[in-house]
Amino acid sequence: MIQRFDVGPRMSELAVHNGVAYLAGQVPEDTSLDIVGQTSQVLEAIDALLAQAGTDKTRILRAQIYLADIADFAGMNQAWDAWVAAGHTPPRATVQAPLANPGWKVEIVVTAAV
Repeated sequence: MIQRFDVGPRMSELAVHNGVAYLAGQVPEDTSLDIVGQTSQVLEAIDALLAQAGTDKTRILRAQIYLADIADFAGMNQAWDAWVAAGHTPPRATVQAPLANPGWKVEIVVTAAV
C-alpha cells in the first residue's frame, strides 16, 4: 500500500511505502530570507512532513541538498548543524543546481524510515 499526503494535481509532498517516507523537494515560503533563514524554513517544513508520516529527523536515511549558489554552503550548513540531531546525522549530498524559482536559495529532499 502507498499512502500519499498533500496530494496535488502535479505531485504529492510525501509518500510512504514499505516503512519508508519519501519527501518531495522542500523549498522556502519566504524568498526574502537569507540562506540561513531559507534553510531553517525548509527544515521546519521537513519536520512537519516527517511528523505526518509518523517519523522524525532522527530516522532520515538520506538527504539531498540543492543550492542555487554553492557560495551559500556555509550558511546552509549553519542552519543544518543547528537542526540535525546529534548522533543521527544522515548520509547527505549537496550540489549547486539552478532551482525552479529564482528566489529560492535551497531545496532539500529527504527519505526517512517510518
